[in-house]
Amino acid sequence: MGRRALQKIDPAIELSSHFFDLDQLPQPWDAQKLFGRVAPLEVEIGTGKGLFLETAATKLPEHNFLGIEVSRKYARFTAARLVSHELPNARAVHGDGLRLFHEMLPDNGVTAVHVYFPDPWWKRRHRRRRVLNDQFLHDVMRVLKPKGQLHFWTDVKEYYDTTLERITQLREDPLKIATSSFLEGPLDVPERPAEYTLDYRTHFERRTRLHEAPVYRSVFVKQGRICEAGPYL
Repeated sequence: MGRRALQKIDPAIELSSHFFDLDQLPQPWDAQKLFGRVAPLEVEIGTGKGLFLETAATKLPEHNFLGIEVSRKYARFTAARLVSHELPNARAVHGDGLRLFHEMLPDNGVTAVHVYFPDPWWKRRHRRRRVLNDQFLHDVMRVLKPKGQLHFWTDVKEYYDTTLERITQLREDPLKIATSSFLEGPLDVPERPAEYTLDYRTHFERRTRLHEAPVYRSVFVKQGRICEAGPYL
């Protein structure tokens, strides 16, 4: 299922407080500059239309939320959504999510990472472009705090199985031994009925479930001691 056309953004909405290009993020990382406060940080890679970011930031006002999207128009749409709902604890970023994790996010600084319905890159020769590759998973391990969570949902069974296999293999990676940490899981995420039309994690989940297609859900929890920047950085 491809993406549908976006509604136009009201030109009266000022996005500067909630929309950033990747290179505009403070370096070194500074939550105070970006959010105006220091709070537990959750990061979504691939925000789409921003439904998850809006819902999560509303339900957890004590957390900061950062969403990154490779499509500039979708990132701007998400930012407009956040502004319209007056959510000071969420920001939308346009850019490469893999670069955000590899170069910018701090060690042991993230409470949760959210990856929902990433592009499956169906052709075998394109699968190296998938978000959930070895490099990204190592970076997730580095940036998550102990007991931090990785949430991964997809409607592609092959992608789901391959990712779970990768995570299992990384537990045996000799480079992992230097950090003595790993991702425990997958832990089950039971499906619940939606109570209203937008009571879904993302718009893509809504479309998938309305088409009565399966959604594969899992959560992983970082175990072990604090990670430091290792050989993958």
